[in-house]
Amino acid sequence: MFGDPRHRTEDIRAADPLGADALLAAVPAMNARADTAALTVALRALVPDQDRAAQWSVAGALAAMRDLGILLGSLKRHGIQPLAAVPEALPVLELLGRRTDMVPRDTVHHYTTWNPPGRRRRSYTGHPTEARLQEAVRMVFPGLVAAIEDCSRVARLEPYDPGFASALDRVARHVRTMVDSIDLTVAQVPPEYFAVTLRPYFEEVEVAGRDYLGPAAAQVPLWLVDLTLWQCDRSDDAYDAFLAESLPYALPGWREFHARHRGGVSAVSKLSAAVSWERMDRLPPELVDSAAALGRVLRILKTFRARHLGLARKAYSDDLRLYEEGSGGAPVALLRSILDLTRENETMVRRAAVRHRPAGAPVGPAAA
Repeated sequence: MFGDPRHRTEDIRAADPLGADALLAAVPAMNARADTAALTVALRALVPDQDRAAQWSVAGALAAMRDLGILLGSLKRHGIQPLAAVPEALPVLELLGRRTDMVPRDTVHHYTTWNPPGRRRRSYTGHPTEARLQEAVRMVFPGLVAAIEDCSRVARLEPYDPGFASALDRVARHVRTMVDSIDLTVAQVPPEYFAVTLRPYFEEVEVAGRDYLGPAAAQVPLWLVDLTLWQCDRSDDAYDAFLAESLPYALPGWREFHARHRGGVSAVSKLSAAVSWERMDRLPPELVDSAAALGRVLRILKTFRARHLGLARKAYSDDLRLYEEGSGGAPVALLRSILDLTRENETMVRRAAVRHRPAGAPVGPAAA
């Protein structure tokens, strides 16, 4: 995974294959004026020759999609379907999608991870609060990449193996950045700013007869951690439907990860089965450690989802709501459902271990 050119973020941020730096610096002013004529001219000016675009590296193609995407979202925010206004962009978007093995528009990766910081930052509004939101999302990706690697190890191990608990402890450390990110967002991005100012830029854009979501934070694939911990065999229909919609926006390596593990046995199921086979009063220490480690990860996920739900409820309250669904295409009610599923699995792990310990004895170091 780490050899993937999509993880060479500095190369992508530095790239400017369209020569778009100066033009995109003017986009916030165009948006402030709702100047759709200027935005249309800007998009048309940036559309490259297809033969030239076909020669770009993956990094160059990703950077080009990032820069075209800011104009796609800007036009749609002001009520213009971008490809109806600039139809010559369609074959280029399709080419860039094929070249990068991603959807034919920009995603959360383009808007945050692959977006250059500082004066070259691509932005809809140019407002410092938008930059803070981009940074809050950007900060989760290094930890998420590492967590997914450790989730692969968890999937290959059994709870009796000491490496099972060790890998889960690393997952816990990695995903804790999700909690830090949501706390930063709560502190620095007022719900009304997101709901009224930013959310309209993340509307769907039609490409070749299909609607593609904007670069929503919901595209951050925390669900890949869920997949191996509990979701692959303990999900529900609503979450499965959300994943089916979200999967195309993930990086190619992460789509492959999903394909490999979707039919597997989750960590929760493996732990529950192992505990059920034990007939002694006290669990073997390896199972105690595995239960404690799995419980720690699930508690972190539960904490993140509870705070995310609270933030979403404010942003989509009756007083502020402009849309019925979040920018990731799902209603706020789904966040509650996923929180409930996470809580149920955490409770199951805790109770499975509790059944096999003397009264008053702790379950691993986390219960001390």
